[in-house]
Amino acid sequence: MPHSHSHNFHSHTDHHDKYHSHSHNMIAPTIHIVCTLIMVIAIVATPDARWLTWLIYGCGIIVLLGMSQVDLFTLYQRLAVESIFVSVSVLGILFRDGNGIIWQWGFLKITLTGLLIFGSVLCKLGLTLVLMNLLTLTMPIPVLLQGLSILRVPPLLIAILGSMYRYLDLLVEEFMIMRRAAIARNLLAGKRWQRLVIGNMIGSLFIRTYDRGNRIHQSMLSRGYQGVLPLQTPPKLNWRDRLALGFTILFAVFGQVAFYH
Repeated sequence: MPHSHSHNFHSHTDHHDKYHSHSHNMIAPTIHIVCTLIMVIAIVATPDARWLTWLIYGCGIIVLLGMSQVDLFTLYQRLAVESIFVSVSVLGILFRDGNGIIWQWGFLKITLTGLLIFGSVLCKLGLTLVLMNLLTLTMPIPVLLQGLSILRVPPLLIAILGSMYRYLDLLVEEFMIMRRAAIARNLLAGKRWQRLVIGNMIGSLFIRTYDRGNRIHQSMLSRGYQGVLPLQTPPKLNWRDRLALGFTILFAVFGQVAFYH
């Protein structure tokens, strides 16, 4: 176990060094954050069932993944854990009332309206999660938090985001440990057992993260933490920053306009 933590630490350190030598010299962190926020807003604000718009945004995100050279396995691990939490909250959309009943069993029914909305929500969540993970994987946490401070994000929100990012790898590792334990006990063989085990795993993860977060917060307070980062002078924007911001705005607008043509 100590070896795995050491490996994760060194891999993240190497990745952050790589970021400083490539992406950090291209655009300012604040512009990087603003461009990501523009795309997230464009994706979320897209009306339901606009598949062409999401396809265009998806292709753009694939290009960004290739340019950023992030570790796809690390991205997959994060998306797998995050999708479990997200799926619990959006699964009820699939069974909402609407026109065109596709499947029904007792009081449960899947309608065409519910299916379209469910698919739309999945597209929005999937693209948004990839974008946010891409941001955190290509920007060191101190740079990201400093950029948020420059953009006048509330300090409490910055503290929450910082804690979430720092211990996301631990959350993934806890999930993988519980999954391996379940597989070793042959608890994931049947679909019924699989649902029960995954439900228990999600509950255990919530309890563990809450308990660990409380202990970490108390430890930080005892060391003089006040929840506010020192604000640095914002860097001046260069032509790369303006080009990236302008292209992001045009791409977001293009995805919306393409639906009407």
